[in-house]
Amino acid sequence: MCILEGMKRESRTKHRRINITLPEETVKLIDRVSRKGGRSRFIDEAVRRHVREVGRARLRRQLKAGYVQGAQRDRRMIEEWFFVDGEAWQRDAS
Repeated sequence: MCILEGMKRESRTKHRRINITLPEETVKLIDRVSRKGGRSRFIDEAVRRHVREVGRARLRRQLKAGYVQGAQRDRRMIEEWFFVDGEAWQRDAS
């Protein structure tokens, strides 16, 4: 995407002015890494990145819980079918 396309898309985005209060140290940090007049853009990008990371972390936790739950279910199923499968294998080997 070229810079002009990004600017056009950004100008179509509806903006809303809000009033927030931040500690002085936080403002100094923002000013250290953002361009002059770029606080809003910096905060927007930081919030979007944070929300993405929180969403990914939540998804990882849900997937892990599903894997653990699935592993317990799979282990029970293997234990139930282990002897049946062993009997069939011995019968086929004879």
